[in-house]
Amino acid sequence: MQSARILLADDHPLVLQGLQKLLEGEGFNVVATAENGRDLLEVAQRHRPDVIILDISMPLLNGMAAARQLKKLLPQCKLIFLTMHADATYAREAFDAGGSGYLLKRSAASELKEAIMMVLKGRRYLTPLIPHDDFILSETSSGKSLKLGSLTLRQREVLQLLAEGHSVKEIASALNISVKTVEFHKARVMDQLGIHTTAALTKYAMNHGLAAR
Repeated sequence: MQSARILLADDHPLVLQGLQKLLEGEGFNVVATAENGRDLLEVAQRHRPDVIILDISMPLLNGMAAARQLKKLLPQCKLIFLTMHADATYAREAFDAGGSGYLLKRSAASELKEAIMMVLKGRRYLTPLIPHDDFILSETSSGKSLKLGSLTLRQREVLQLLAEGHSVKEIASALNISVKTVEFHKARVMDQLGIHTTAALTKYAMNHGLAAR
């Protein structure tokens, strides 16, 4: 089991280096790394790892959106979210997105090996730093989270890129769609979330882990 092929995704090179050293010291095989969500999708299809360890907040495509695509592209691959978000609502959405594990960066050294071994056996892993009762309660989370869950993948992509400061024209180019289509998605997102300004939209995306603060 410990020769499992691992792919790491995080937008901080030092974090990637530290995780790679940690995992290789435990006998795992780190086959590749990625620093944004779009590269993650490409690299994952090329290397077809057994486990992908990914952050939630990544540029171009956040971890939640990437996970949903990865489960369609590589349904047998196990996804473990390694993040700073110690919030049961994030954990619930991570599992809903197809994750098999959720733990915090501050406990990676002590928990990551166990998490990998558990998910490879077909079990789920949730860090004990998030109380089980809080996780259960997150199933009936706030209306904001429910609204976020109602967005399509394309709407989430547009929302994230807007929050990262990209113009409508830049988003159209990045997603290979027309400017009018981007504007349509932006308007739909604002309507569904009940948000009326781009600044408020950016704040919402940051608060929900769709863009880095």
